[in-house]
Amino acid sequence: MKPDWPLETERLVLRPFEEGDLDALYAIQSDVESARWLYKEPRTLDETRELLERKIASHEFFGEHDWLSAAVIARETGQLVGDMSLQWVSTEHKTGEIGFIFHPDHQGRGYATEAARAFLAVAFDGLGFHRVVGRLEARNTASARVLEKLGMRREAHLVENEWVKGEWQSELVYAMLEHEWR
Repeated sequence: MKPDWPLETERLVLRPFEEGDLDALYAIQSDVESARWLYKEPRTLDETRELLERKIASHEFFGEHDWLSAAVIARETGQLVGDMSLQWVSTEHKTGEIGFIFHPDHQGRGYATEAARAFLAVAFDGLGFHRVVGRLEARNTASARVLEKLGMRREAHLVENEWVKGEWQSELVYAMLEHEWR
């Protein structure tokens, strides 16, 4: 299954990643602030190049555990401003997980919420998922606000459940059910 690319919103175009996206993706992935709450440290250019290859291959779902990735482009400028992801977590349980990362220069404008809403439509309307979750480090208040604006509810606060980047980190789990999406 693949979305009917490109996905278009009022201010954004979501499309599959392309070879020419390396510099823009590197600007996001190498940024210390963007990587602050991720599992990995900022990526090198070579690591970003490998990531881009995986993202280019992730333009459609073939089955459970696959990731769907999209470059988020601002219509007004044509600039790649973010990266959206959706994982097909379970076929049996009809579950997905949404994720996103945006360049700091483009945060605070509602782009993540707008792009994530388009991916929730893919999850619920396109794939027929019953449930979509979003997981984040508990101190990542900006991402929590995005998930809350989408109408997702906080279901769990796992305290110091993972050892990440030399410290115990806590995790929040948000979720939305298909009937809540409607």
